[in-house]
Amino acid sequence: MTDITVIILTYNEEKHIERCIRSTQRVSAKIIVVDSFSTDRTVEISESLGAKVLQNEFVNQALQFQWALDSLQINTSWIMRLDADEYLEPSLIEEIKVKLPYLTKDINGVILKRKQHFLGRWIRYGDRYPIELLRIWRNGTGYVEQRWMDEHIVLKEGDSVRFENNFVDDNLNSIHWFIDKHNKYASREMVEVIILKYDLLNIDNSIKKADAGQAKLKRLIKEHIYNKLPIFVRPVSYFIYRYFLRLGFLDGKEGFAYHFMQGLWYRCLVDLKCLEVETAIKQHRSDKKYILEKLTSITGLKL
Repeated sequence: MTDITVIILTYNEEKHIERCIRSTQRVSAKIIVVDSFSTDRTVEISESLGAKVLQNEFVNQALQFQWALDSLQINTSWIMRLDADEYLEPSLIEEIKVKLPYLTKDINGVILKRKQHFLGRWIRYGDRYPIELLRIWRNGTGYVEQRWMDEHIVLKEGDSVRFENNFVDDNLNSIHWFIDKHNKYASREMVEVIILKYDLLNIDNSIKKADAGQAKLKRLIKEHIYNKLPIFVRPVSYFIYRYFLRLGFLDGKEGFAYHFMQGLWYRCLVDLKCLEVETAIKQHRSDKKYILEKLTSITGLKL
């Protein structure tokens, strides 16, 4: 067991939460589940496995996780973030146990490699592996970017290291659920695109100043290249890049479904929602208050 607290955000995760918790029990001193008032057995299962469960109203991932960091009295040396549909591979468990206690004081973060599974298949190509994310940090040295989508843990100070082994993102829900989730994500991502374009609110870009490696580079490419391309041209270009130039076709039929849905359909949906807003504000593009009100009425989000 390592001197680490694992924080897991949940909402109706009874399919995943036991797998997630059991994979962290070998490395964690404490497991905390922050639940958004689930209506299934998520809380019951979590508590039966020894996790501490707190509940808080959900607005977005960033606010929920930062609420946990601000509200909980965490007394371990390290903190780990893990989603309910993720789990640690045995090799990563061993690596954490062996390496984490001996990191030098100047190292405040650990970047882990994520493997994406879809319909039972590891998506190895299409620039989807490894996805490197800072998921472990020294207590008191990290916080969550306050964004509607694509938020990352950012270190206030110190350096980070990369571990060699993997954690896995393997959601077991239906394709209907996958489509519904990405529809909601598309609304949030559209909001960020419009806010950035019209300078409506402050966007937290702390990651640009942090030791964040791959995440920082991807953010720069997205905001300074991808978002500058013409609407609908950019998702088609991105799919061609992923599926052909980055060999996504080697991931088989499951890979085609994943790269198409997540790399083209989802990105087109974001653009379609952007077009909807752009059309609605055509005569009011200099009126920031009007644009924010329109965003709120279209998405229902609490901006």
